[in-house]
Amino acid sequence: MIQSIQKVIKIGSSGGVTIPAKELKRQNISIGDEVEVIIRPLHNSTASDQKVIASAKKILANYKKDFINLAQR
Repeated sequence: MIQSIQKVIKIGSSGGVTIPAKELKRQNISIGDEVEVIIRPLHNSTASDQKVIASAKKILANYKKDFINLAQR
């Protein structure tokens, strides 16, 4: 999975985002492959929100097994 923040660029009359070459290589994705894209605008979140999200991701990463065990109960 690739998770990054990209700016929308103009492509003709449409908008698009790029995937960095190193990520394509790391994920073994080639030009023409189909990928799933999830779009979630960031303009509604504040810097404070981003800090909370980052902290939550760290906690989830550190205690992943514990959360999995709790979910299975």
